Amino acid sequence: MRAVVIHEALDLRLEDRPVDKPGPGQVQVRIASGGVCGSDLHYYQHGGFGPIQVRAPMILGHEVSGHVCALGEGVDALSVGDLVAVSPSRPCGDCRYCAEGLRNHCLNMRFYGSAMPWPHIDGAFREVLNAEVAQCVPAPGISSGEAAMAEPFAVTLHATGQAGSMLGKRVLVTGCGPIGVLSIIAARRAGAIEIVATDLSDNALAHAAASGADRAFNTAKEPDALAHYGSDKGYFDVLYECSGAAPALVAGIGALRPRGHILQLGLGGDMTLPMMQITGKELRLSGSFRFHEEFATAVQLMVSGLVDLKPLITHTFALDEAEQAFTLAADRSQAMKTQIAFS
Repeated sequence: MRAVVIHEALDLRLEDRPVDKPGPGQVQVRIASGGVCGSDLHYYQHGGFGPIQVRAPMILGHEVSGHVCALGEGVDALSVGDLVAVSPSRPCGDCRYCAEGLRNHCLNMRFYGSAMPWPHIDGAFREVLNAEVAQCVPAPGISSGEAAMAEPFAVTLHATGQAGSMLGKRVLVTGCGPIGVLSIIAARRAGAIEIVATDLSDNALAHAAASGADRAFNTAKEPDALAHYGSDKGYFDVLYECSGAAPALVAGIGALRPRGHILQLGLGGDMTLPMMQITGKELRLSGSFRFHEEFATAVQLMVSGLVDLKPLITHTFALDEAEQAFTLAADRSQAMKTQIAFS
């Protein structure tokens, strides 16, 4: 089978890898669709991010779906031919955090396409993948491209759950890449009454508006767009900070009302925080990292028709064009979610 392998920055190759039979409790999935994520782009453009660098060739990818093509011993919950969304989250189930129900913080996490541990954990951008049956969520009635959106959508559902009740809340989303736009969809589905979005890209903001934002501001053109929301100690109840950029976080904090909630999803390195405002307004700051049980919920919301993520898939490339997919995915003026069609 062929796989998408990163060797070092800007050295992406299609390589042949062997295919093993699925083991007990596993299913073999013929991958159909895979979405290029921001972390994939960091590996492609820079060889990693910060101290996390590729030290050996590694298969990329963690946003995938495909069709079951073989069943391992003891598997009867799925059938050959089923379309499944495959969760990249593989906690050990035995460490202290798994025992506490904090599976996204597993001490022995095996997350597809990660150079954090050594040896690296190969990803799912391959034609055939053996996965644990618990990772595979049936996705009947939707396309493989939609099913592959479950992973980034689960990220935003996990963050939304940390905010508590969203009913009637006013929400600000800073940074409207895929995670930001999916946060808009998640917040609206959860009951937000008003959503405002900011970004530096008109293309991203157009997707934000089409996905439910009531107003969308290009802060490159209107740097003071949020200033009036700071009157009377602020306006918004919840901030989804999805850019990882300090100026966006600072502007968002200024627009939050007392006892508002900051959900930090964007990863852009350490930032200096305006602690006087955070303290004076009694703001809550919550980091949000990955997901676990929200993955199945993401699939169920799509299958039931309660959310439509198809418009976010802007480009699809054949496997032979994998490098073009990575190049375009980095162009925010054109792309929202770029996917690779494996079959």
